[in-house]
Amino acid sequence: MATAAATLHTTGIREITSAAQAAESLRPIAGQFAFVLFALGIVGTGLLSVPVLAGSAAYALGEARQWPTGLSKDPARAKAFYAAIAVATLIGALANVLKISPIKALIWAAALNAIVAVPVMILIMRIAGSREIMGKFRVTGAWVFIGWSATAVMALASTAFLLSLVIQK
Repeated sequence: MATAAATLHTTGIREITSAAQAAESLRPIAGQFAFVLFALGIVGTGLLSVPVLAGSAAYALGEARQWPTGLSKDPARAKAFYAAIAVATLIGALANVLKISPIKALIWAAALNAIVAVPVMILIMRIAGSREIMGKFRVTGAWVFIGWSATAVMALASTAFLLSLVIQK
């Protein structure tokens, strides 16, 4: 992502609004095959990510709701789990039919992941440093500093992002 941004920025492109613009970032490396390489990457990523994302969403929901989960389970015994996979896949297909920009969706997904990461990192650091939970395996010393520093950096970046949205309006 950073390489694409740097390449596009030098050519004057400040905002990617189409897949064609994103593919242009590959031109310095792939030349005339930039669009083919980009298309193969997008198709490959889609083929890999759709089942993983739908499955991981179903696993997370199923575990939170204490449903029987697992692809090894008979669909008749894990109906809600398999229904969650189907619904997640349909939501992805619906986003495509509604012509939601995949580039903007990727950017917003990354931004939301960064924002959600802050409370998750705080919980991880609290658990990792807890003698009651981790016992002799708890995190100590420099690792505590590194972990909390990373959490602080993520919090600052998320705050800056949210502030930039408010300032732009």
